[in-house]
Amino acid sequence: MGSVRRYLAILGAAFLAAGSARAQEPECTGHKGPLKLYVNVQGVRSDQGLIAVTLYADDSSKFLMHHGSLYVGRVPAQVSTTRVCIYVPAPGVYALAVYHDANANRKFDRTAIGLPNEGFGFSNDPPVFLGMPSFKRVRISVPRTDLSTSVKLRYR
Repeated sequence: MGSVRRYLAILGAAFLAAGSARAQEPECTGHKGPLKLYVNVQGVRSDQGLIAVTLYADDSSKFLMHHGSLYVGRVPAQVSTTRVCIYVPAPGVYALAVYHDANANRKFDRTAIGLPNEGFGFSNDPPVFLGMPSFKRVRISVPRTDLSTSVKLRYR
């Protein structure tokens, strides 16, 4: 009888461990699709507001244009690193633009002279010294599901 109890205790612990591992993975955002991409947004300064991850198709004419993205996924910000899962419609090449919407107004806020007023970053972490990066610099390949990529936020 003791070995049956021990077996049930081990089995129960295994189920709890599996459930907590699943609970740690974020829910995916965006239009449900066959592929998931995990984006580790690094350098988040506070847990205020939202982290917005914008997915762009492989079309340079739509990159950073109003209504040019496939969608924007938003999750609550977590200081330091926020892990975001987004659905990707199919294997292919995409681009990511990310920002910390600290006031949760669902807009990328700028200063009076047009400089970013919130933390931002792009796939492949290209330099953004005097302007936004070219589409060529931010393109990433997503050939299969459950891949991870990192984006570092920059605050001005």
